Amino acid sequence: MRLEFKFLIICLVALALSAFPFEIFAVSESSISVSLIPENPSPNENTTITLSSYTSNLDSVLISWFVNGLPAPAGQGGIGQKSFSLNAPAAGSVTAVRALISLPDGEIEKKITIKPSAMVLLWQATDSYVPPFYRGKAMPTVDSEIKVVVMPEIKNAGGTINSKNLVYTWKRNYNNEVEGSGYGKNFFVYINDYLEDSDNIGVTASTVDQQYSSQASLDIRATQPRISFYKNDSLVGIIWEEALGDGHRIQGDEIIVAEPYFISPKEIQNPVLVWNWFINNSLVQTPIYRKNFMPLRAETGISGESKLRLEIENNQQLLGTASKEISIEF
Repeated sequence: MRLEFKFLIICLVALALSAFPFEIFAVSESSISVSLIPENPSPNENTTITLSSYTSNLDSVLISWFVNGLPAPAGQGGIGQKSFSLNAPAAGSVTAVRALISLPDGEIEKKITIKPSAMVLLWQATDSYVPPFYRGKAMPTVDSEIKVVVMPEIKNAGGTINSKNLVYTWKRNYNNEVEGSGYGKNFFVYINDYLEDSDNIGVTASTVDQQYSSQASLDIRATQPRISFYKNDSLVGIIWEEALGDGHRIQGDEIIVAEPYFISPKEIQNPVLVWNWFINNSLVQTPIYRKNFMPLRAETGISGESKLRLEIENNQQLLGTASKEISIEF
């Protein structure tokens, strides 16, 4: 009787196991993630591929790497070799990388295709003033309007793709700029924030089918407007080669010209710019049509020193001000 009871228990267990069979779960390819740094490498840029998994311990398994079908150089592969570095190919070329992960439950293969594209970002402060013949770049100041233009060189089998036929995703300080992004939008315009001294502008250009893409970013730093004084010679005009400093000596009549580098707006006669000239802290009136000209006169037989100061304020911007003071000898 006891033997029959044991036999009955075994049969019931077997019946239960057959009703609820065990499943053997193999590790799937999707359980292995691949990251590429940088995500869209430039031509010949050093690139690192890294594998990761939440279901498998990749530190204890053999990982083999292959480039264009050939085994990677010695040292690039082995137990726990989750990362692989190489230089991206030239623009328009393709490099195929394959990782073979030997797990206890079987092998998993991950394929990565690297298709670099060249990209150039250019920017300009569209309302920043610089004097004529200035050889430098107009720099942005607080609340300046800045335009960034991207020039991608993305190639496919048919050649270089027209930049107007690409989709652009713009970011400002790592936040998506939805309004500025879209098909054919290869430029981005923004007003810099007076609370930030710099902005990071990034863009990704991609084909409509997302098969080819490139990205780039740059930091644009705001500066302070500055004023320089120059002598307006009656014979040769404004002497741009030398800015005036303390101790400038005048004889007879002379005109001092003020140039407010990087002030906004760049039309310096705009009425939003308020010009205040001072001699020894006393406000001096100047011709309305030439706000940046200050006529001076040294009286015969009188010598000494005076302080010449200019203050410029943009009455529509909180921080759009500049000032400059020099000493004048006569």
